[in-house]
Amino acid sequence: MYKIGIAFYDRAFEHDIYELIRAFFPGEEFVSLFPGDEGSGRGTAPSGDLPEDFDYYFEARSTRDAFTITCRAGERCLSASAPRTDGPERYFSSPEVLHRSLTLEERIARHDVRKVNKDALKASLYGLLSELTGRTLPWGNLTGIRPAKLASLMLEEGKSDSDIIRQFTDGYFASEGKASLALSIAHREKEVLSSFDYKNGYSLYIGIPFCPSICLYCSFSSYPLAAWKKRVDEYLDALIREMYAVSALMKERGRPLHTIYIGGGTPTTLEGEELTRLLSAVEDAFDLGTVREFTVEAGRPDSITPEKLKAIRRFPVTRLSVNPQTMNAETLKIIGRAHTPEDTLRAFYEAREAGFDDINMDLIVGLPGEGLPEVERTLSEIEKLSPENLTVHSLAVKRSARLNIFRDEYKEMTFENSQEILDRASQSAAAMGMSPYYLYRQKNMKGNFENVGYARAGRAGIYNILIMEERQSILALGAGGASKLVLREGQQIERVENVKDVAAYISRVDEMIDRKRCALDKYL
Repeated sequence: MYKIGIAFYDRAFEHDIYELIRAFFPGEEFVSLFPGDEGSGRGTAPSGDLPEDFDYYFEARSTRDAFTITCRAGERCLSASAPRTDGPERYFSSPEVLHRSLTLEERIARHDVRKVNKDALKASLYGLLSELTGRTLPWGNLTGIRPAKLASLMLEEGKSDSDIIRQFTDGYFASEGKASLALSIAHREKEVLSSFDYKNGYSLYIGIPFCPSICLYCSFSSYPLAAWKKRVDEYLDALIREMYAVSALMKERGRPLHTIYIGGGTPTTLEGEELTRLLSAVEDAFDLGTVREFTVEAGRPDSITPEKLKAIRRFPVTRLSVNPQTMNAETLKIIGRAHTPEDTLRAFYEAREAGFDDINMDLIVGLPGEGLPEVERTLSEIEKLSPENLTVHSLAVKRSARLNIFRDEYKEMTFENSQEILDRASQSAAAMGMSPYYLYRQKNMKGNFENVGYARAGRAGIYNILIMEERQSILALGAGGASKLVLREGQQIERVENVKDVAAYISRVDEMIDRKRCALDKYL
């Protein structure tokens, strides 16, 4: 394992620099240093040899005219520079305006100048890293999570398909395959969203934070049901209270509800009567006449029963998820899943028997010990089931995941992901009559790849498009819910977060409601 130091003498693009370097050195040890003046983020870099305890040592700094990145690795020393564009960014950091809030117009102007500087710096840094490692990345220097959103924005600007492909390949150094994927998804999203006035409506996320167990790679706000079973009713009390309050707030503003997504956690950890109570409250609190899609992420097959499916089916739920992650029994044991491949088959067929005709299935590639043969086995089993949607996730291990916290216990495991594996998944989706309709990326993804949702014609998940491309305000209810208010057609995103802890949410639900009320009064 390499030890990599990054000294930031200018912290203006700290996150972008860090993420791009980390993309070239996945799984390595990083140390961030801030030797400059803490007040301004600047200082004078010390001269001298590479510190003995670093294999690679990067320095990021700037002058009035340029940004510079230098890397020392053994006897090698590489440097890259990018011109610094002057403008509102510098003015807005001056003392006379620091004491006041910037207007929206000022924020947009500042953002535009910052983007020019960021793109130039990342292009230079990417060239340095490619020369240093002899590698390229499938998505080039794009470190954000929404490549398709970039393509969509360029389509709205009137750019041609060839111009968009060229921007991805020449401007961001992405491969032609990834550029084409982003563009094809942007076109499909445009087609789906053109059928209704999504800009003036809103969507709803309802979080059930309980799971049968916590998976090896999980970093979501999830809690083992066994520890909270006696407080589920209290949680539903608070959740339903927030539900009615949000419904009233949005009715006051004349906003129609377009999609509902009940996720988690695992919503089907709730018993049948608890699901009935929850869904009855949804039906009573909200006008479902304008709802175009209603998803319940049933999720883990071992939590799905005919009784629960019958309870869900009583309500106008249009879409269900049954998520195997893999159809290899040994892998399921390793990652902490209590179900078996046979449980997945049972749950899927029971969902069909209950009348669900729009079923999504989630898979993860890059799981410990799985290579192409294991993924092919999973895909072969899924093809026999022939769901309407397939979401293929590239494994991403965040800091809070057990796989990362206790990584020494799993250091002998192999984590394989490749373009060949993703191509095989795409071929499998095509064989089932599906094409890609949304994608997103995450930090720490194996192979620096992406997550892709595939769907048959007319079955694309509208909620997934709206949240990933930030096309519509989404109000999130429950512990850990993060609402997003989309303003000025996506030029401004305001987040309103609920507390993650279940007990704190139960006791402070009125505060969560007030947070939303204040944000809605200010922005909508």
